[in-house]
Amino acid sequence: MAVHIFATGTSRGIGEAIVERFRRENVRVIGHRSAEAADDIVAADLCDPTAPHRIWDLALARLDGRIDVLINNAGIFEAASIDAPDAAWTDAWNRTMQINLTASAELCRLAVLHFRHHGGGRIVNIASRAAYRGDSPSHWHYAASKAGMVAMTKTIARGYAAESIYAFAVCPGFTMTGMAEDYLASRGGDKLLADIPLGRVAEPAEIADTVKFLALDAPPSMTGAIIDLNGASYVR
Repeated sequence: MAVHIFATGTSRGIGEAIVERFRRENVRVIGHRSAEAADDIVAADLCDPTAPHRIWDLALARLDGRIDVLINNAGIFEAASIDAPDAAWTDAWNRTMQINLTASAELCRLAVLHFRHHGGGRIVNIASRAAYRGDSPSHWHYAASKAGMVAMTKTIARGYAAESIYAFAVCPGFTMTGMAEDYLASRGGDKLLADIPLGRVAEPAEIADTVKFLALDAPPSMTGAIIDLNGASYVR
C-alpha cells in the first residue's frame, strides 16, 4: 500500500527536491504552495491563520482520507534590522513566527490527532542550523522560529511515541536554493564558505534524501532525532 504524504512549501528549493525524490518511491504526495493549486498541489498563504486547517483538509481529501507522513518545509527568511521602525520589526517577527512556527505547529497538531485514529504516522520538520547556532543580527526571528520547531519536534516525539507517532527534524545550514544564493552573495560568499569545513553549501537533493529516509525508513527508535546537514559548520 502506498504511503500518503503531505508536504508544505514544495514550489521550489528543498521542497521541490523532496517531491522529486519521492517520485522514485511507492508513495502518493500532495504538495503545497502559496498560490495556484493543481491536481497534486494545494494552495494557501500560511500568513493567513486559517490556512493550515484548510490545506490539511484539502490534502486529506485528495489522499482519500489518510495521511501517513507530514513534512513541514514551508518557511520564510526575511531580514528585520533592529534599527527598523518598531511596527515594521514587530510585523516581521510576527509574520516569520506565523509561517515558520505557528502554521507548522497547527499542522503537527492536526497530524497527531489524525494519526491517533490511523495506527500512527510520521512528522518531519525542516528546521535550520540557526536553531542551535543562531543567525545574523537581522534574523533573530528566523532563528527563534527554527529553535521553536526543534523543541516542538522533541516534545511530539516524547509525547506520542507510545502511539506509534514519530517525529524528526532536519537542520540544514546554507543550502543552494535561490534564497541561499542571494544571501551568500549579499554576505560575501567566499567568506561564508570559509566557515564551512566541507567547503560548499548543501544541495537540495541531500536534504531530500535525508527527508525520504526519515519519512519512510528510519527505525522507530530514532524518533526525536534532529539531523544536521551543515558541512560541519556547526557541530554539537
